[in-house]
Amino acid sequence: MRGNRERWTSRPLAGSGLALLLVALSACRIGPTYKVPSAPSAPAFKEQPPPEFKEAGDWQPAQPSDGLLKGKWWELYNDPVLNAMEEQVGISNQNLLQAEAQYREARSAVLTARSALFPTAGASPSISESRTGTIAKTVTPNGKSELVSGGTNTQYTLPLTASWEPDLWGSIRRGMTAAAATAQASAAELENLRLLYQSELAQDYFQLHGTDSDVDLLERTAKSYEEYVVLTRNRFAGGIASDLDVAQAEAQLYATQAQMQDLGVARAQLEHAIAVLTGKPPAEVTIEAQVLTNPPPVFPVAVPSALLERRPDIANAERTMAAANEQIGITQAAFYPTLSLSGTLGLESLSIAKWFTGPSRFFAVGPSLAETLFDAGRRRAAVAGAQAAYDATVAAYRQSVLNAFAQVEDELAALRVLSQESVTAADSVKAANRALEVSTAQYKAGTTSYLTVITAQGIALAAQETLVNLLTRRMVASVALIQALGGGWDSTQLPGKRDLTAGK
Repeated sequence: MRGNRERWTSRPLAGSGLALLLVALSACRIGPTYKVPSAPSAPAFKEQPPPEFKEAGDWQPAQPSDGLLKGKWWELYNDPVLNAMEEQVGISNQNLLQAEAQYREARSAVLTARSALFPTAGASPSISESRTGTIAKTVTPNGKSELVSGGTNTQYTLPLTASWEPDLWGSIRRGMTAAAATAQASAAELENLRLLYQSELAQDYFQLHGTDSDVDLLERTAKSYEEYVVLTRNRFAGGIASDLDVAQAEAQLYATQAQMQDLGVARAQLEHAIAVLTGKPPAEVTIEAQVLTNPPPVFPVAVPSALLERRPDIANAERTMAAANEQIGITQAAFYPTLSLSGTLGLESLSIAKWFTGPSRFFAVGPSLAETLFDAGRRRAAVAGAQAAYDATVAAYRQSVLNAFAQVEDELAALRVLSQESVTAADSVKAANRALEVSTAQYKAGTTSYLTVITAQGIALAAQETLVNLLTRRMVASVALIQALGGGWDSTQLPGKRDLTAGK
């Protein structure tokens, strides 16, 4: 803009009124005001909790404040090994570290969007040297003509530029709000993944020890079967029983031992999965065998409406919805003209020593207004697309709420049914053991065949396996219920917009 240079003056700009107008216009905000849409809910859960929850007095759906998990939920299981591994998930799990980096990236995007509210300034100093060749002919007094040659010129320039686009229609502020909402959604996704991996570790841990319980049961059963092999061999040696009884007893023993050995595959895989969840190679993790004995702990369960604030995945969907709402306003603002203010001032001279003299100074300043007159419907299509994208996030939000309710109902039903089934299974074990004792006594007395004993053995083992597996399933379902309830998280833990825009 050096073609229209003027000297600096101390005269105030006559556009002070324009500045006030710009400030007033900057308060405008084109587009819809965000309001959280309604979501499906119910006054109470359909499924009832297991009896032990009611007996412990922790089932109070009428009081949401009493239905909150607090702190490190895994400590409810009172297992030091589990506690130590859960702590490692938040520190070393690589998927969580990836999500945490993505959250930091989203935070940076908020500051990037915020920077558009302010002017930008720059400087581009330059030194240029030029030389001109022969430029004219002159005639000397004696009548001769001579060529006049050019010289070498060095030019020193120090321009300072500044530009600013006032946020007349709120599109920049909406972009900043959208970036903040996206960062909050990223923070919620981080917490959702943290809860997911923590609960997955706990479920794998209990499944591993459930496998240990199966192994323990089969080991005890195999020892019992070894006694039956000795019994049948002794009876065969005494001529009381046939070799068929011995073969059947041996087959029963070997099948049980093979079943016990096969469980080693599942246990190894669970141990490896736990190692990966804690961010370690499988070779570094060894978990001692442990038999499950205690039932799952009881804990408070909130009313359905509390899930909207307790589930990080719902918070993620809601914040994504808020960001989509801002995009509608941004696309609508494109229908309005944009104003840009730019200015340049600086120093320019053939000599640095003369930079600070009056003739070396220059400046240029002025506004520019831009408005799209015809775009073949592009802006209308953009608004329609933004509205459709927002509608999609609303549906996703409501679906996430429905899924949350279903997960809680599923796990409440699982805990209740499995608790009742465990009582029945315990009775089944007692009856099966009694049948085995009777059939063994009858076989020893010679009043029944060994086939009756084998049948009773199979029924007794199946009943005991069912009881062991039910305890494992109850432990896993309790973890799943804690996950479905949000694991003690709530939406107040999300970073605030003020903190995000301040870079905290």
